[in-house]
Amino acid sequence: MKNSLETRCIHGDTHKYQEGSRAISIPIYQTASFSHVELGHNTSGFDYTRESNPTRQHLEETVSSLEGAADTTAFSSGMAAITAFFELFHPGDQIICSEDLYGGTVRLLHNVEEKNGLTISFVDTTNPDKVEAAITPETRAIYIETPSNPMMNVTDIRACAELAHRHGALLAVDNTFLSPYWQNPIALGADFVLHSGTKFLAGHNDTIAGFLSSADPQWGAKVRLIAKTVGNTLAPFDSWLVLRGIKTLSVRMERQQENAEALAEWLLKNPHVSHVYYIGLKDHPGFAVNSAQSRGAGSMISFSVDSKETALKLLKNVKVITFAESLGGTESLLTYPVLQTHPDVPKEVREHLGITETLLRLSVGLEGVEDLIADLEQALEGE
Repeated sequence: MKNSLETRCIHGDTHKYQEGSRAISIPIYQTASFSHVELGHNTSGFDYTRESNPTRQHLEETVSSLEGAADTTAFSSGMAAITAFFELFHPGDQIICSEDLYGGTVRLLHNVEEKNGLTISFVDTTNPDKVEAAITPETRAIYIETPSNPMMNVTDIRACAELAHRHGALLAVDNTFLSPYWQNPIALGADFVLHSGTKFLAGHNDTIAGFLSSADPQWGAKVRLIAKTVGNTLAPFDSWLVLRGIKTLSVRMERQQENAEALAEWLLKNPHVSHVYYIGLKDHPGFAVNSAQSRGAGSMISFSVDSKETALKLLKNVKVITFAESLGGTESLLTYPVLQTHPDVPKEVREHLGITETLLRLSVGLEGVEDLIADLEQALEGE
């Protein structure tokens, strides 16, 4: 019998105690190399930390368990994981991508992957007909975020998986916003799942990490070869920090979602707020699809205010909420996407997507929700 997700966050799929020491917390194997008994014989099974390390291995096995993956590789950042995914393809291959993606991903695609000969097609992946219309004989993968960053668009994972596989392509899903606690894309047909582990998995705004999980062990082996060759795997101490964060993933996600639901309802009633983008609201266009493919709505909210001046006033005046670029940690963070996360996206594309000077993104943390509401209220009403 497989343990519950909550239990696997704490123990993974391994025994409760680690090695002969019976240490409850996995040790930090802060070493570059591992010794050999004789030529061709290594009792530990490890050679060099760039390739493998016991602390990182335990983390990778834990994430694989949570995502239902055959294999997971832990990288030094979310962008390193995304880069490794695109290294699986060859010049001339076409990749269909959600048109609303994290700005760093867009920057990578335009400045590196197109230079490397990939054809990138940005499509409104919330509409399966548009995805199918973009498919060509050279299509090798569909790459989506759901919900997307920052407009909270929801893509039907099952529909995209069916389209991809019917045309001999792969489906990759960036699952950062919901985490494996709320959503498991592999169970819905995805071939790859990506995470910025910096965010909800680590959960404390204190380390940077990335993950690429594979449904097929053969693809997992190819990812590991890329990571070993390029050398952008996660360090032992950072692996330990993420493991420690995952132990509280379930309770954090529940409380953060509870706070987000209350904040979304409050924002809807505020006269300075013109639109609220939260997939937990029943009038969100992706509400039904998200409800069918996930167990929750998470704690990411984007919202538009009545003017640029109001947006800047909010950023300046918040006191409990922190004006900073990131998400998913214990602290609530307010971000200005047009200048912080998406400045490298062309202006006309930003405006098409709705990433304007009046848009704000709020990662809801673990503070008392009454304090968060009071902070937004004073920031909006103050000078």
